[in-house]
Amino acid sequence: MSDPLFERVEHCFTQAEAFFKRPFRRPVVSLALRGQKAGVAHLHENKLRFNAQLYRENSEDFLRQTVAHEVAHLVAHQLFGERIAPHGAEWQLIMRGVYELPPQRCHSYEIKRRQVMRYIYRCPCEGSDFAFTAQRHAMVRQGRRYLCRTCRQVLVFSGETRHE
Repeated sequence: MSDPLFERVEHCFTQAEAFFKRPFRRPVVSLALRGQKAGVAHLHENKLRFNAQLYRENSEDFLRQTVAHEVAHLVAHQLFGERIAPHGAEWQLIMRGVYELPPQRCHSYEIKRRQVMRYIYRCPCEGSDFAFTAQRHAMVRQGRRYLCRTCRQVLVFSGETRHE
């Protein structure tokens, strides 16, 4: 059985082909996008990336709006070339004329921020806490030193961590 997302991508291209009476190159489609974006069209690679988590959590609107939004970018690029604005008149024409959807630039899906680990460092002079990212903590373990802005002493790892 095929995934509805891939079926919707194909349907959007079929609609554009019927509307413009010409073929369009099909993209590589993946669900490898993470973070806050619902979808991204890579125009020069002819590639679409979608956010699997936002797709799962908002499937009906995602299939209708987000997939059409990203396909419209590729269709506009193939029709009008590189010198068009990403959400300009050409893209809006495709959203309204071909897909009969509002040309919304951004989604309104709720984004769940993932928890991140923070490593607590302290300054000998103040006892203030400094929450380091995992990357910065790794740099300290490799020999990098961070200094207190007040007393210029080296910040020291307290052994504590917390989730934010």
